[in-house]
Amino acid sequence: MYLFDTHAHLADEQLLPVAAAVIERARQAGVTRILSVGTDLVSTRACIELAEGHTGVFASAGIHPNHVAQAQEGDWDEIVRLAQSQRVVALGETGLDLYWKDTPLPLQQEYFDRHIRLSQETGLPLVIHQRESAREILVMLREARQRGALRGVMHSYTGALAQAEEFLALGMHISFAGMVTFKKSDDLRSIAKTIPADRLLVETDSPYLSPEPFRGKRPNEPARVAHTAECLARERGVSPAELAAQTTASALALFRRAR
Repeated sequence: MYLFDTHAHLADEQLLPVAAAVIERARQAGVTRILSVGTDLVSTRACIELAEGHTGVFASAGIHPNHVAQAQEGDWDEIVRLAQSQRVVALGETGLDLYWKDTPLPLQQEYFDRHIRLSQETGLPLVIHQRESAREILVMLREARQRGALRGVMHSYTGALAQAEEFLALGMHISFAGMVTFKKSDDLRSIAKTIPADRLLVETDSPYLSPEPFRGKRPNEPARVAHTAECLARERGVSPAELAAQTTASALALFRRAR
């Protein structure tokens, strides 16, 4: 059984000092590919360095919506340049966050639009962060879809079924993290059952969102994506091996450079 953790923050300070050991534990757990997600210029560079140094690790390049206010002049131009790296397979983490109030929405929207346009220019898929912002994200994706095709993933999905259906119609994949394993996440599990197999992904969002039976224990790490996959397999009525094969195939179709 081989798994692809499609969203891990290996450059986070909780994981970076022990990244080699974390990656090895993931391999031992059957996680053969990891997407290390950038959240600003510094972490993007670190993710690329990790990807260049470890087989099966790939990077994304981007600036998180909660970090765009701290971006320096020239940071975006450097993200655009780094996106050309062969170890970069996606753009982001981007999107919108209306839970935290310290980054103006217009600035978040400006940077989200930059990521979307770069995705449409390069063909690299988007890694989209959504927190209390589904309506606003859908508005921007609908507008962008008028310009051309969209590719990407709604990461760590916790939204409504109707929203998931529209994200799918717009070309997105849907990824589930540890929250889908929580005892009170019945509604989320019911949504996960409906996602087409070729659009379903799994992730850890490590070092956050540890799945059961590790809920609340940090740091989370890619090896634990197996617990999320097993939960989804039970809900969807397939074997863990089949779920792993389906989600890995979906991830490879989306992240085309991750070979």
